[in-house]
Amino acid sequence: MILVDTALKARADQGNPIRVAIVGAGFMSQGLTNQILHSTPGMRVVAVSNRNAGRAADVLRYSGVENVVMAETQRQLDEAILANRPVATEDAMLLARSELVDVVVEATGSVEFGAHVVLEAFKHGKDVVLMNAEIDATIGPILQVYAKKYGVIMSACDGDEPGVQMNLYRWVKGLGLIPRVIGNVKGLQDPYRNPTTQKSFAERWQQNPAMVTSFADGTKISCEQTIVANATGFKVRSRGMSRGLEYRGDVMQIGKLYDIDELRELGGIVDYVVGTPLTKVYVLAEHPDPKQQHYLNLYKMGEGPLYSFFVPYHLVHFEVPSAIARVALFRDSLAPPIAGPVVEVCAVAKRDLKAGEVLDGYGMYMTYGEAANVDEMSSGQYLPEGMVEGCKLKRDVKKDAVLTYSDVELPPGRLADRLRAEQYRHFRAERWLDEVISVPA
Repeated sequence: MILVDTALKARADQGNPIRVAIVGAGFMSQGLTNQILHSTPGMRVVAVSNRNAGRAADVLRYSGVENVVMAETQRQLDEAILANRPVATEDAMLLARSELVDVVVEATGSVEFGAHVVLEAFKHGKDVVLMNAEIDATIGPILQVYAKKYGVIMSACDGDEPGVQMNLYRWVKGLGLIPRVIGNVKGLQDPYRNPTTQKSFAERWQQNPAMVTSFADGTKISCEQTIVANATGFKVRSRGMSRGLEYRGDVMQIGKLYDIDELRELGGIVDYVVGTPLTKVYVLAEHPDPKQQHYLNLYKMGEGPLYSFFVPYHLVHFEVPSAIARVALFRDSLAPPIAGPVVEVCAVAKRDLKAGEVLDGYGMYMTYGEAANVDEMSSGQYLPEGMVEGCKLKRDVKKDAVLTYSDVELPPGRLADRLRAEQYRHFRAERWLDEVISVPA
């Protein structure tokens, strides 16, 4: 953090700000734009895209910008950036292709659309920061392969739970401890929530009801913990992790929920609980040195074997500029997968589903997501939650049953399907998904 703010001040003093383009004009994009424009020296929002360009312009005006240029062509966008006028457009590819953009922030929450944007940005030498946990959890490992191919960086973001957890994990490892649990904390867990039940909450905070539902039904936290698992090699103890286990006690004692021998055997797990006060994320770690155990006890960390480290908040868009700066200035990615997928997010029926129905998206009425180890995902040929939208059911599926590829007919020609098949080939030497989506070997 200290390095980041010093480096950003230097960029500001040089009159050479990091030029940021934001894809998506939702609640978080609005907050991020305001944060960069008013509180982040050495950084500039040059453009915002949205399928409704007027909404993109509204995001800029929310931050007090009045001279917004509505661009439809590459020339219009680039000329406006050169003239120091922020741009709104409905064409995200203009942002990905512009030579006047340094970092693209992908904040749509869409896996399919996001895949097109990210690859186009890579091809044009753009670093990418993801405010899109769904794409990272579904095809993040193979997208990292493409990032390396094009010599660019793709990163999760500071402020959101995966970034906060990874920062804490890296810090704890730096102290010489061995992390065994990386945990997240929710205030609510109910897999059957939907946009109707969450409507009033969404309206109160001016958020998208589907996005709010994904927080409540467990899909979002499954995506978040999948990103952390893939960045550390940690697994889940079982599909669904704790499934809403309540723990309202002292976070310093939360280690009593776990068996240290099981954690050692697994090599570490990702998990979550509901209701722990004054805590947003936690890392439980052990120290192999008895001398250091003595010091930790002196410093009020307890007798072990699991020592609890935690962060009481996550500030999302307030901290995303830090991730942008780390990528652009230090080539540091917050949560890159160490290899292929370790954990993925499977789709589970939110209600009894009928043959012939077309599935809606995550955070809607028909499915929710659960984190599962990749071996289970592959052996069961589970359908990922990030890929459910537009799939047509071939047969009835009971409530709370996991959906498989054999249950659905996929929408034709999706890039994200091809990338996930490539992910399985590249990292696991498996070709069954090629056959499912009819991609030539």
